[in-house]
Amino acid sequence: MNEMTINIKGELVSFDRPLVMGILNVTPDSFYAGSRKQNEAEIAGRIETILGEGGDMVDIGGYSSRPDAADVSEAEESERLKLALEVIKRDYPETKVSVDTFRASVARMAVETYGAAIVNDISGGQLDKDMFPTIAALKVPYILMHMRGNPKTMQRHTDYNHLTADILTYFSEKVDELFQLGVNDVILDPGFGFSKTLEQNYELMSHLADFRLFKLPVLVGISRKSMIYKLLGNTPEESLNGTTVLNTFALLHGADILRVHDVKEAVEAVRIVNQINKNQ
Repeated sequence: MNEMTINIKGELVSFDRPLVMGILNVTPDSFYAGSRKQNEAEIAGRIETILGEGGDMVDIGGYSSRPDAADVSEAEESERLKLALEVIKRDYPETKVSVDTFRASVARMAVETYGAAIVNDISGGQLDKDMFPTIAALKVPYILMHMRGNPKTMQRHTDYNHLTADILTYFSEKVDELFQLGVNDVILDPGFGFSKTLEQNYELMSHLADFRLFKLPVLVGISRKSMIYKLLGNTPEESLNGTTVLNTFALLHGADILRVHDVKEAVEAVRIVNQINKNQ
């Protein structure tokens, strides 16, 4: 049995079963068009879909992190996020919200003003030196992702001595830094698609179980990404089946959270894998 928990607003959330995080992008340019929501009605509809299909939390992003994405100012990212955070605070106040940002000031705004429960930082604190101290002060769970460079440059940083070992070392150093600051709830995200070639993404997935050594929750975010559609020769819109296959593999090898566009299918994968695990 998985005995790990994280403290979300005073509630100890268990990983007896893996959790499903639904993606809500308040951006005009995220790589998967189906996740882009631009007004209150679209945002509310997306939240209702995530919750109605069994999602455990909503991850809201206002800055597209796809390769070569346009830079977005702090002010514009904040304004985009506020639109969604207002809707949730007003109409869905019990929802567990993760805010996807690498900026400490944006994270603080989302947590202190709108009650966001988790900070999801693609940069692992590397793009804003104030992020780690801010997380320590806010006392919220932190999703620590592996990436090199930034979204514009990350695919030029794919040279590793040993891919999995290098990422394990990165996490070891960052987790120690966070623990020293008093951050108790850290979630690891290996960063599929970030600073990794197609082949490296699959090598990393084959070693996913290695990340269990930290005894920390592991998040996997591969939903409709290029590691699927480039391998299969299709498009993000045609990548649901490939996503479900990879999510199922991830669940069988230690994933505790799936970050997805398609909540219903991920929830079904969790139920099926749980049923298998009951008999082991």
